Amino acid sequence: MTRINLRPIASPMPLGFFTVAIASVMTACLQLGILDPADRRAVALCVLPAFALQLLVSVLAFLARDVIAATLMGTFAGSWLAYALVMGTGAAGGLKVLGVFNLAFLCFGALMAAVTRPKRALWVVLVVSLPRWAATGLSGLTGAEWLTRASGALGLLVALAATYAAYALMLEDMRSEEVLPIGRSGPAHTAVEGDLSVQLRNLERQAGVRRTL
Repeated sequence: MTRINLRPIASPMPLGFFTVAIASVMTACLQLGILDPADRRAVALCVLPAFALQLLVSVLAFLARDVIAATLMGTFAGSWLAYALVMGTGAAGGLKVLGVFNLAFLCFGALMAAVTRPKRALWVVLVVSLPRWAATGLSGLTGAEWLTRASGALGLLVALAATYAAYALMLEDMRSEEVLPIGRSGPAHTAVEGDLSVQLRNLERQAGVRRTL
């Protein structure tokens, strides 16, 4: 007889959201002028661990078969690594290159927003991040100071949204029920509120069970 391990596995998403929040606060403080431009390398070093932490979250999400969360967290990890390397090394043309990078990231985020809506916590953080990527990209290309300040303010908004999502998910994991509203819908809501039969639906077609991908 095949044994099925039903031991619950804690969600890695609170770690991912808290990492987004902390890194966003650091970069926002630099853009708002709270930190001096000379502090860019120190900010880059503070942001660098976000790469490792979000990469870990991405791997855990892939193992949990959550492809959407894994893809987003893995891409976020790459973005923090790119930022840390460019700002930390003081590479020539770094701001313009990061501007193009953020605009490309904006296009990716817009596509992902179309499929993450049922996962409302991810969707909200992603949607709040879109205008920030736009402002950061345009400020890097144009050098407009007001766009840099706007990006910093939007970064603090991203941090607030990510912190709320992380805290709500942690409370949910601790109490095994929704405490703060997250707004799940569709399959995401069914996965949390449904019974075991719902979780095992179409199991034979899942990756790792069917013969080929």
